[in-house]
Amino acid sequence: MTNRFLSGFTLVELLIALTILGEIATFTIPKLINSQQNGQYNAIAKENFSVISSAFQTMQLNGTLTTGTTAGALTQYMNYVKYVGDGSLTIDAVPTTTTKVCDGSPYVCLKMHNGSVLAYRADASFGGNSTTNAIFFLTDPDGRVTDGTTNGPGKGMSMFLYYSGRVTDEGNLLAGTASSYTGYSADPTKVPSWFSW
Repeated sequence: MTNRFLSGFTLVELLIALTILGEIATFTIPKLINSQQNGQYNAIAKENFSVISSAFQTMQLNGTLTTGTTAGALTQYMNYVKYVGDGSLTIDAVPTTTTKVCDGSPYVCLKMHNGSVLAYRADASFGGNSTTNAIFFLTDPDGRVTDGTTNGPGKGMSMFLYYSGRVTDEGNLLAGTASSYTGYSADPTKVPSWFSW
């Protein structure tokens, strides 16, 4: 009679292995989810940059671009889902600033097809035709206030369109950038961590 030993895992060994896998998952899964979310936000922002740039080019080709052109004038050339200016929507702003209410004074918002919201000041135009004249947009990639507070995680992002057609983020503004409303300075701290060119 031969002596055969059965090989396999004991219950204790199996529980230890599952505990180790659980610990690894605890650290890696949230990072993977966050990385995926950041990539999605980045893609949405770039898509919104493209929408703004395309609308500007269409207006320029039509010969209707002037120094008094507002962001609102560009919306006729944009493909969006809904116009919101009645105060029924609040969105995240850029890091370190408060949320924005889409109430028409001054912010008007467009719900975009990609789920984001594109906001702009209704009272600002280029104000001139130099290479530093620009209009301002704000995009919130998830289209809502993320954490329910007025100064949340800063998921929003500023976008600037220059009279020359150049688009950029707030961290890469040209010196002397201004609209008819106000002047702006480059501030890399207001570019969210999820965005990269």
